[in-house]
Amino acid sequence: MRKITVAAGALSLAASLAFAAPAQADSRHHDDHPALLSVLHGVPGLTVDVWVNGDLTLDNFTPGTLAGPLELAAGDYQIAITGADATSAEDPVIGPVHVELDEGGNYTAVAHLDAEGTPTASLFTNDTKAPRNEKKGKLTVRHVAAAPAVDVLAGGSAVIEGLSNPDEAILKLRAGTISASVAAAGTTDPVIGPADITVEGGKNTIVYAWGSLADGTLDVAVQVVDGRDRCDDDH
Repeated sequence: MRKITVAAGALSLAASLAFAAPAQADSRHHDDHPALLSVLHGVPGLTVDVWVNGDLTLDNFTPGTLAGPLELAAGDYQIAITGADATSAEDPVIGPVHVELDEGGNYTAVAHLDAEGTPTASLFTNDTKAPRNEKKGKLTVRHVAAAPAVDVLAGGSAVIEGLSNPDEAILKLRAGTISASVAAAGTTDPVIGPADITVEGGKNTIVYAWGSLADGTLDVAVQVVDGRDRCDDDH
């Protein structure tokens, strides 16, 4: 199995693109508790445009980047992902995907590869409930890569076993930095990492394994959310 080492710095994902909110979806003054939607691009080698309800929301969105969160009124939305510089959402390469967002919810939509390598999309609900112990945080691992089931190792031991695309697993850990790696299920030879991950107290640190094992493009992305990632009329 090919071994891919990812430097610790690769776990720091910059939100280098900002949402351009569709006019009809701007809920800042119409909803006391809008839903928050972030988008992660996890399809290697493909620059895309993202459309929400037919409006261009992300232009020239590159792999490995995270954008958002976008404030949206609760309700149903259609997300389509097209090739870069498309003139409309009518010919998507992924979707259209229909999602239902609840008032006050926190979500991440991920464009990624399924286990067989076909582009697809998944919507995750982000857990924003803080642990009772402020010295602890949550570590969520999401498998969105074209790869078999994996184990997540910390200190050489499996702390998550048999995680398959597009599933997730959540751990409650003491705040601090841990050395983690990802290996094929039942093995200890890393296909990603080892790399340092900082778990913040009272927050949910979300790690995405994305890319393709066969193509040598496996990588990770990190998102941090907490209960304060909400919007109200005082903003």
